[in-house]
Amino acid sequence: MNTNHIGYEVDFLPVGEGEKSGDAIALRFGNLLADPPQQTVFVIDGGFQDSGKTLVSHIQKYYKTDHVDVVISTHPDNDHASGLEVVLNEMKVAHLMMHQPWNHTDDISHLFEDSRVTDESVKKALRESLETVRTLETIAKQKGIKIVEPFWGVHGYNKVMRVLGPSEDFYKQLLPGYRGTPEPKQGLSPLAQFMKEAKETVKKIAESWGFETLDDSGETSAENNSSAILLFTIGDHSMLFTGDAGIPAFTEAVSRLQQEGFDFSKLNFVQVPHHGSQRNIGPTLLNVLIGNKLSSENKLKTAFVSVSPDGAPKHPAKKVTNAFLRRGAPVHATAGQTKCQRNNAPDRGWTTSTPLPFYSEVEE
Repeated sequence: MNTNHIGYEVDFLPVGEGEKSGDAIALRFGNLLADPPQQTVFVIDGGFQDSGKTLVSHIQKYYKTDHVDVVISTHPDNDHASGLEVVLNEMKVAHLMMHQPWNHTDDISHLFEDSRVTDESVKKALRESLETVRTLETIAKQKGIKIVEPFWGVHGYNKVMRVLGPSEDFYKQLLPGYRGTPEPKQGLSPLAQFMKEAKETVKKIAESWGFETLDDSGETSAENNSSAILLFTIGDHSMLFTGDAGIPAFTEAVSRLQQEGFDFSKLNFVQVPHHGSQRNIGPTLLNVLIGNKLSSENKLKTAFVSVSPDGAPKHPAKKVTNAFLRRGAPVHATAGQTKCQRNNAPDRGWTTSTPLPFYSEVEE
């Protein structure tokens, strides 16, 4: 493959209706200008069932293939995983990356209040409560698709793709907080005691370019924090995919990159986590990932957020999109439309996307 022609294309497909958002992402890289394209194809989450059908049609039409090299289920929520059933059933898939929490229940029973709980009963509870991803596992086994769990250190395609998190140890700490598991003991690590998400208020407060209200106190569910965090490096372009990961998950992943001496200035593209929820990201992490706040608006990077057309005010939170914009990463929202980030890829007749504006009022 001629390295001078290496390019990529990332498509965020529209997912959700009403207040329900989700993620369905198609990605390819290689010599995309060749005929036929010399490419590697990824699917990162599949939204709901209808989104899965749209993904299949999109890849067939624009990527001109029925083959997907890797399907990734970042975490077990239905708004990310359900559509992957369609992709696995209707396309030729080589690898499935998904966590199998029921395989990590050894020596876990002592973490629960009820002394009658056993490791086997926890495994059964997880299988029953996480039906969608269990179905993905079943389909993959029936079709001979190799399953790999996306833990830190997993990489492929000459490290074009790397899993930054979670680590297996971090993941196991999260399992007692998964839905369907017994009540955990009091006094466990906060990672196992994530509070259920409270309802967003709609009270408005003022922000200015120099006054930011986003803070580092956000908490999200154990399932969200188990999201696979993915880094793609294609030539001089680095792209971060975040699923629904929260602050503790990002802190672990970012710390590892810092220890490696990763140059965050080369991170060109970032997925805003959890559809722009204010519970999943804070200014401390953004200062590392994106950069410090700028004195005035300037586009240095690109950010995408997957939201339903009626997801506001929760998805995305204006204080989150303001925080990205302050640091030079304007946010482009799907909101019913496909958004594409590309380099050295065929022109499909796209028009220029308009990012979300700076908001002078945000939700408290």
